[in-house]
Amino acid sequence: MARADIPTIDPASAPYWEAARQGRLLIAECRSCATVHHYPRPFCPTCWSEDVHPVAASGTGTLYTYSTVYVNDLLPFRERLPYTAAIVELAEGPKVMTLIEGAPAERLRIGMTVTAAFRPIDDDDPDSPYLTVFTPTEETA
Repeated sequence: MARADIPTIDPASAPYWEAARQGRLLIAECRSCATVHHYPRPFCPTCWSEDVHPVAASGTGTLYTYSTVYVNDLLPFRERLPYTAAIVELAEGPKVMTLIEGAPAERLRIGMTVTAAFRPIDDDDPDSPYLTVFTPTEETA
């Protein structure tokens, strides 16, 4: 059975996954209406134009909301419990679903500054895609 946490990488999303492997966060920009968005898709969710292209994001944002996950029976998630699922609002505007790492949940707060970090999804696989997670930028003590 395929792992539930390994993404299917298609031609539209491949540049984003490659950038993550290189430690860079990409978002999409529409050439027709100049709107930026994320997650990668071959059309603009604002004007429906197919004239979209990847652009570099700063990798910074604010914690919009989060939830600590204590129960998840799917492998490999149950081995990582508890973990913090979150939505981060990027400095460029789009909101991204992600994980918060590097701080216990009791030290997180809505609106805190976070920074993108990148790690392989599967440490045992040298070809593993890299995941974009976020870590607190501010002191959490």
